[in-house]
Amino acid sequence: MNVLRLFDPWRGPLCTCPKKYSLHPYTGCSHFCLYCYATSYLGRKPSKPKNNFISRLLSDIKKADKRIPVELSTSSDPYPPIEENLALTRRTLDILKRAGFKTLITTKGTGFTRDEGLFDALMVTVTTLDKDIYSKMEPGAPSPIKRLEAMNSVKTGKGIRVDPIIPLLNDDLGALREILRIARDYGASHVVFSTYKVKPDNFKRMVEAFPELEKEWRELYFKEGYRIGGYRYLPAKIRRKILEPLVEEATRLGMSAALCREGFQDLHRAKSCDGTHLIRER
Repeated sequence: MNVLRLFDPWRGPLCTCPKKYSLHPYTGCSHFCLYCYATSYLGRKPSKPKNNFISRLLSDIKKADKRIPVELSTSSDPYPPIEENLALTRRTLDILKRAGFKTLITTKGTGFTRDEGLFDALMVTVTTLDKDIYSKMEPGAPSPIKRLEAMNSVKTGKGIRVDPIIPLLNDDLGALREILRIARDYGASHVVFSTYKVKPDNFKRMVEAFPELEKEWRELYFKEGYRIGGYRYLPAKIRRKILEPLVEEATRLGMSAALCREGFQDLHRAKSCDGTHLIRER
């Protein structure tokens, strides 16, 4: 198939995602998040529609298995600013719904409020509520509180991604607990946590934005840390120290919780890591 493809992150050894399709109406991403992993293979450029996307999608769905959910999107956000005028994601969702597919939205945008009823579950990414941090890290995205408020307005199954958690920057436990509390109060029933994984291009952007942390990050990732696949990871003991209390807090708040590409299977408290179980619960 052409644009509707089975999700396979290069057979990453720590990926626990269930079987699903990945679909991206756009290429590039106008949110320009500094820590973005996809820029290593997509480049860093504004969102634009894929060429002949709708006709390619219509061809693909004739061959696809309707029992497998479709996630929009795993690398290029389905709700960039141009979506308000182009409505390409909306057309995509409408086609999938009419064809009998179930869909999961993953986004840092807020435009999904216009499309309620066309998708089956929602995961909103929130990394911090600190304006000094998010204005540098996610310069093209709506503010995190606007994302949460938009999530609050829809009635579908929903959760949040706290991803990435970056040591010495947005890893304060009290601040992360506040995100969880607000998300729970706004109807989120699931949360996914993930620590920052270094790739050369995203690390360059991060140290340019936060030069005061470069020395400590290099120590953590390049001296104490190690490589898994194409990424550099924090040491396991540090990752677990960050993630374990967050899973405990989410559970205390009545939310299911999981990790993304972290291992630590004993910390998973959910039917799926990515939120696809929210579709079934609907």
